[in-house]
Amino acid sequence: MPDYLQRAISDSGRFFVFACDTTRLVAAACRRHDVGPTAAVALGRALTGNVLLAALLKDEQSVRLRIEGNGPLGRIITEAGHGGWARGYVAAPQAAVPLRQGSVDVAAGIGRTGFLTVTRDIGMNRTYEGTVQLYTSEIAEDIALYLSESEQVPSAVGLGVVLAPDGGIAAAGGYLAQSLPPADEKPIAGIEKRMNGIAFMPELLRQGIAPEALVALLFADIPYHLTARTPLVYACSCSRHRMERAVLSLGREELSHLLVTDEETVVQCEFCRDSYRFSRQDLERMLATGSQLH
Repeated sequence: MPDYLQRAISDSGRFFVFACDTTRLVAAACRRHDVGPTAAVALGRALTGNVLLAALLKDEQSVRLRIEGNGPLGRIITEAGHGGWARGYVAAPQAAVPLRQGSVDVAAGIGRTGFLTVTRDIGMNRTYEGTVQLYTSEIAEDIALYLSESEQVPSAVGLGVVLAPDGGIAAAGGYLAQSLPPADEKPIAGIEKRMNGIAFMPELLRQGIAPEALVALLFADIPYHLTARTPLVYACSCSRHRMERAVLSLGREELSHLLVTDEETVVQCEFCRDSYRFSRQDLERMLATGSQLH
């Protein structure tokens, strides 16, 4: 079954929950970037968390997560849109750290010191950015801290990625629960306590839990109703036109140097690893007509 995000709200209207299955989305990202186990779990959590944050936005809006710690993975950058698309990459996809109690140690891979930056693109060239120090470097808790500190919204976040024996993605998903204004931390604290008492997210995912079943666990005895469902997919917005603009931004001097030294210029998208080739004729045309050159 395709990945999707399920929304639900309590009958009282006091708080809501998003739960999602991102297994195929995360698997697509890991295949494209040829990641090792540590990067696979870290990137999967970041993509899933980004999808949940994007669900808070309006149509055509998007949000970017930038996680920069002092660990061997380097930076992790993901983007997701309200419509259900997501993309992302890890700077050092093959970096590895020792297992911790038999599990991938994401915190050690990211590093204990660093920052999480969230940038919301609300359209019309307007963005809003917030940054918090990494709290646990496990990603879920860091996103919850950002929502609490930067946006003053009590939130509970759970993220999980389960690896298959061959290193592929067996399951990925997560949830986000928030109190609606006026903020009330009690139901969110109750959700966190309930989930800690049931099982960790990876174990629930390993059992094959669906988003609707996860919602039911989160709400427990609280009356609620399901609302919209959004399909999720790994997709990149790169194009030849955008890559041409990137080449143009190098400037006249650098373009002239490429023209005389290389038969062709190859530009690779960091998010999807698709490559775009520009011949000498392409560069000559850019030099002749590129209004962005400096």
